[in-house]
Amino acid sequence: MQAKVVAVTGAFGQLGRAVVEEVRAQGARVALLDVSGGQAPEGSRAWRVDLTSLADATRTFDEIAEHFGRLDALANVAGGFRWQTLEASSDLSEWDLLHAMNVRTCVTASKAALPHLLRSGAGRIVSVGAMGAVKGASGMGAYAASKAGVMRFTEALADELKLKGVTVNAVLPSIIDTPANRAEMPQAKHDRWVPPRDIARVIAFLLSDAAASVTGALIPVTGKT
Repeated sequence: MQAKVVAVTGAFGQLGRAVVEEVRAQGARVALLDVSGGQAPEGSRAWRVDLTSLADATRTFDEIAEHFGRLDALANVAGGFRWQTLEASSDLSEWDLLHAMNVRTCVTASKAALPHLLRSGAGRIVSVGAMGAVKGASGMGAYAASKAGVMRFTEALADELKLKGVTVNAVLPSIIDTPANRAEMPQAKHDRWVPPRDIARVIAFLLSDAAASVTGALIPVTGKT
């Protein structure tokens, strides 16, 4: 990934930080995108952006391409999780929220980045789906539906761009070993969860030249679960 320019959304979350560290270690220059501010590492730059707004996302990706001179890859890491049964919900706000956090941010960032990725000649898009979207479970309806949307969007966009020099793939993590998840599930077997750095390594591979022949793939990254 030497000298490539990679944009990472949700860059200041646990998985986002791991992706930034991994692609930087492989020689990439990184644009860090997040709804909240943060300090970018040396040689990189951070942008505060609302990825539910196409106008804001388009402005940001245009600035990224102007700043770095190009854009080669996009990692759609931004997203969120909520557990709620339909019976217990007072309205459908959680459904709207998770659709915005997981699906709309992915689609909006991809749309805004696409003109620059097409100019790259070897563009890459990698999004974060979820193994929890392969089969729904109680309290997981809104989350599973939104992440299933990411997965179907990945397949559709891969087919759309397969002859245009841009690959589109997704990783499907199980439970990620983060401090927040450990706090939420203190009795769980944390050693079976997948570390963020392991997911980041798979994402980095899919963003690299080595994955030039991989597109439309949904790759499980599940640790020992």
